[in-house]
Amino acid sequence: MRDFLPAEKARRERVLAVIRDRYRAHGFDEIETPVMEEYSRLHAGIGGDNEKLAFNVLARGLDADAIRAAADDPAALTDLGLRYDLTVPLARFYASHRGELPGVFRAIQIAPVWRAERPQKGRYRQFVQCDIDIIGDATARAEAELIAATLDTLDALGLEGGVVRVNDRRVLEWMLSSFGFVEDERPRVLITIDKLDKIGPDGVVRELAERGAAAAAVEAFGEFLRRTSDADAPFGEQQIRGALPDGVPDEIVAHLTGIGDAVAAARPGESRIPVVFDPFLVRGMGYYTGTIFELAHPSVGYSLGGGGRYDGMIGRFLGQDVPAVGFSIGFERIVDLLEGDADAAGRAIVLVHDRDVTVAELVAVKASLVAEGARVRLEQRPKNLKPLLERAAADGYTAFAFVAAGADPSDLEVKPLA
Repeated sequence: MRDFLPAEKARRERVLAVIRDRYRAHGFDEIETPVMEEYSRLHAGIGGDNEKLAFNVLARGLDADAIRAAADDPAALTDLGLRYDLTVPLARFYASHRGELPGVFRAIQIAPVWRAERPQKGRYRQFVQCDIDIIGDATARAEAELIAATLDTLDALGLEGGVVRVNDRRVLEWMLSSFGFVEDERPRVLITIDKLDKIGPDGVVRELAERGAAAAAVEAFGEFLRRTSDADAPFGEQQIRGALPDGVPDEIVAHLTGIGDAVAAARPGESRIPVVFDPFLVRGMGYYTGTIFELAHPSVGYSLGGGGRYDGMIGRFLGQDVPAVGFSIGFERIVDLLEGDADAAGRAIVLVHDRDVTVAELVAVKASLVAEGARVRLEQRPKNLKPLLERAAADGYTAFAFVAAGADPSDLEVKPLA
């Protein structure tokens, strides 16, 4: 968990403003949910490994005897927890407010979440998530809207060239079944497949064998992994079928190609659809039921965001299934990628004044500049001016001016800091 000095906080807020602006331009509306949810909801078996990383809140009113009696049962000690993502709270929110929302609801959530991570570069215990979700639309239009909005946002941040890797959990289930993996062992197989980029095909085959997966299925899958395929083929039905074993269900292929066609229509000036089918994209969240995707950028080797369809989650709270799909941008990673402060606060001026300038004069000069749309800071002139100006520049100020007693504000000489 981190503190942010003024310049960094201002930079983060400017990035957030761009994200909010682009999301709203695509028809999404922002909501807010509490930072805490009920323990039972956060530990309902739908959050995957994130449930193990939840910060739980000790129930109020427990005395020492009650704590000792429940020491071996965390659920008896806690009744609330800090949210570890924004999807579980959104599902509860929608179930609570469905009657007040449109039939197809497009939500923005931009807020901090908490996980008991082992801190490292790019991973924090408190971090901001930027989510957009569409609830109530089971068609490929929902995924296409999310992808188009996300790519547009990345472009607006100056990170052109983003690509979305796409797969479908139904494809994974069908593929594993076609190779002979029984249903009970598939979750463990998916965990290993998710390591393909790190350990390669031979490593995947070796780990599957060590885990005791069916030998014939492992051998068939290994042969499939080692086959040659045209990874650079443009996204579409031919590429999807060519990346999978024969016999993939037509309805799944049609759903995926529909997403690509819609994204292509949303970005007509591009020679190539910024979507790539990846049959080995897994994503570990247990609540995904269909399409899954991750946001990639050529400047880095890790994902900048991801999401997928979770049609079964809201039904746990509502009693009936509602189609839902979401995409989350990795805000902390994106902020780290963005260099400089090109969109700093426009006209930002430091007024350096002599000791004998009256408060009334200072406030009048400042007010006139603020009324013109400038950001203004007052500073008394020190003996050594250089450190003051360097700090002002670091804080995002772009210009300075000297204010002397009795001077006419219209004669103010504003000079650039650079």
